[in-house]
Amino acid sequence: MLAPKERIRTHIEFIYGTSQASEIFPLLWERVEVFLHQHSNLQKAPSPQARLTEQDIFLITYGDQFREPGRPPLQSLYDFLGSHLADELSGVHLLPFYPYSSDDGFSVIDYFQVNPDYGSWADVERLGERFRLMFDAVINHISSQSAWFQGFMRGEQPYWNYFHIADHRADLSHVTRPRTAPLLTPVETKNGLRHVWTTFSSDQIDLNYANPQVLLEVVDVLLCYLAHGAQVIRLDAIAFLWKEIGTACIHLPQTHHMVKLIRALLDAVAPGVLLITETNVPHRENVSYFGAPLPDGHSTDEAQMVYQFPLAPLILHTFITADSTRLTDWATGLPIPAAGAAFYNFTASHDGIGVRPVEELLSPKEIQALAERTQAHGGHVSYRFNPDSSLSAYELNITWFDALNDPTVPDPEIDVPRFLASQAIMLALAGVPGVYVHGLFGSRNCPSCIAETGRVRSINRRKFHLPELLSELHTQGSHTARVFSGYRHLLHVRRNQSAFHPAAGQRLISLSSTVFALLRTSALSECILCLTNVTSQHQQLHIGISSCGLPEVVYWQDLLGEERIVPSGGVLDCSLAPYQTRWLKPENIGV
Repeated sequence: MLAPKERIRTHIEFIYGTSQASEIFPLLWERVEVFLHQHSNLQKAPSPQARLTEQDIFLITYGDQFREPGRPPLQSLYDFLGSHLADELSGVHLLPFYPYSSDDGFSVIDYFQVNPDYGSWADVERLGERFRLMFDAVINHISSQSAWFQGFMRGEQPYWNYFHIADHRADLSHVTRPRTAPLLTPVETKNGLRHVWTTFSSDQIDLNYANPQVLLEVVDVLLCYLAHGAQVIRLDAIAFLWKEIGTACIHLPQTHHMVKLIRALLDAVAPGVLLITETNVPHRENVSYFGAPLPDGHSTDEAQMVYQFPLAPLILHTFITADSTRLTDWATGLPIPAAGAAFYNFTASHDGIGVRPVEELLSPKEIQALAERTQAHGGHVSYRFNPDSSLSAYELNITWFDALNDPTVPDPEIDVPRFLASQAIMLALAGVPGVYVHGLFGSRNCPSCIAETGRVRSINRRKFHLPELLSELHTQGSHTARVFSGYRHLLHVRRNQSAFHPAAGQRLISLSSTVFALLRTSALSECILCLTNVTSQHQQLHIGISSCGLPEVVYWQDLLGEERIVPSGGVLDCSLAPYQTRWLKPENIGV
């Protein structure tokens, strides 16, 4: 197997050619050697089997999510998590906490600084002493207010070649568009009018990786993040990194080699740090970012984790239709990631619910039903341009709780169990869970947030006034307290069962369209039968022990409740209340 150093050299040669690589590689490797000298402690890495375990659950949150008077929000975040979730989480995905100009952090002004409104690097590092931190590497684009782009506007070197300049008359019809905003943005520079590439918005200027100096700048950014405690690096919107006019400008070979290069860089300087790619695209394209298995048999050569994007719309479809068939069929056919790799499972995030990943899994009519449900429940639908200039739904902008439950006709006795049932499915599936902070509290839509920013994505990005949130949590029977208590219970149980290890076996069981059922089995042969009623009606199951390949045991313990179910005559009789989940563990101890 090639050492990381040789892998880096190989990928640079592929991207830039042998001649340029002979100049670029020494400059990059010099940075590596300096970092290794300064941070030799990062060379220690856990065994491949221990890098991701059943203990790993990440919270997705903004650095300023919890606000209280007179305190930096990062300090408030540390205190809240330490007091309320220290035993339920292993990691925290800190959404971009750098100075920014738009998109709630994803238009970065300065990669190397912490937003002073949030706190300091010391606050970030303190959080990292308690939780495994995931940092965003927003390296497809940078803010129009950044020093790099301002230098470009002044016609200064080296910044003049840091950005894509394109002829606005060129044929760009082949380019894959994730938004309806213009692909090119005209800007007046010292050198005259130029059209710069802006995949996502006019404030987010795409970087030009055909200029190797940009790569070296980004290597400095990544090394900075490692030095400040990042244990997972998230590559935001990475699929769009490399551009070539005349192509789709997505998933190009140079992009994949750039991901491989970054992975090799991490393996060289901090082999315990993991890489995750964010590519909101159809499933078979998404999983390509695992890359190829490495010869050591313990990992792949790109990301160790990729987002499981089809999961959210499929779970939503399941509860809307009260039918688990599509979800079961999809999960049955899921490829097993190579050793050391895992899916990153989630239902909600700072973004909306992407529907592109289910374009090959649900019919256009079914996707339209999701969009109509979203709008009926007070949400919005974002669209994208297709190659023929037509529009198609791209993202559902709504909180997960309100996507499931009609906010105009609240029914707490059904709404909260339905919500928790959806989360139980996500938590049970093979992979590493990512829990959006608003999911913990069952947040409702925030129309005032849209009015404040003018962006529909803000519906799902409300920030908490911490004293007010704590008051709600301490109010027995409140919506917030009920959701939080139920979610904490799920997380706590999950983290203590080896059958939920990301690499544990997963087998779907077809019992009824009204119940989602799967069996998780650890390497130690410990297993859990996970059953979720996806309907508002009671369900009675008669599960054949032998026909379903279940172990013969004295009884099955419900880990989420206190009930023991004793099989009789080779049959496990199990009842499920509306939207109830049971995680049943076999026991051979006498009743």
